Amino acid sequence: MRKHRAVFQGGRGEIVEKKSRFIAHVQAVETVEEAQEFIEAVKKKYWDARHNCSAFSVGEQNPLTRCSDDGEPGGTAGKPILEVIQGSGICNIAIVVTRYFGGTLLGTGGLVRAYTEAAKAGLEESVIIEKIPGIRMTLAAEYTDLGKIQYILAQNQIIVEKTDYTDTVEMQALFPEEEKEYLMKELTEGTGGRIKMTEGEKVYYGTAEGEVIVF
Repeated sequence: MRKHRAVFQGGRGEIVEKKSRFIAHVQAVETVEEAQEFIEAVKKKYWDARHNCSAFSVGEQNPLTRCSDDGEPGGTAGKPILEVIQGSGICNIAIVVTRYFGGTLLGTGGLVRAYTEAAKAGLEESVIIEKIPGIRMTLAAEYTDLGKIQYILAQNQIIVEKTDYTDTVEMQALFPEEEKEYLMKELTEGTGGRIKMTEGEKVYYGTAEGEVIVF
C-alpha cells in the first residue's frame, strides 16, 4: 500500500478546436478488463464519431498502460492522453477522448495539443482524491487524559471516526501507516503510558469535497 492519487468521481470535459469537438470521459478502473469495458461503452455511445481515442493505467506500482489512436495519425492521440495520465500521478484510470471532425485538418501538432487539452479538461471535471494507506486504531483512556490525546491527534491532523463516552473514553482513529510508530510513541509519552492502543484493519482513506472516505 502506498499513497497515491485516484479518481473518486469521473468527469466529462470538452474542447472545440477549429470546429472539431473533443469530448473526454474519465473513469476509475481497477483492471484491464474494466478499462476495456469502459472504452467500448464510450465507443458504443459515440458510435457516429470519427475517432474514440483512449489510454489507461492500471496498478499502483509498475502500472500496466495502453493507448489507442483509433485511426488518428500514429502518436497524435493515444500517447498524448497517456502522457496526461502519467503526468497527473493518478493510478487506476481510463480516459477516452471522442472526436467529431469539424472539416479542418489540424495537423500532427494540432492533434497532439487538442487531445492533450481534452484529456486535461476531463480531469478538471473529475473529483480526484489522494488515497492514504492507514490503520484503524482503537484508543482507550481515562477522561483525565482526553485533552492531551485530542491535542496530539489534532496537531497531527489525525481523523477521528468516532468517540464513545462510557466509564472511559474510546476513540476510533485513522493513523497514516507511515506515522503509526511515531503517533503511538507520542500518545504513550503524553499520557504517561496510561493509554491503551489496539491496531485494527489496514485501509485506504482520503477526503473528497470535505467528506472523509474510507476504502
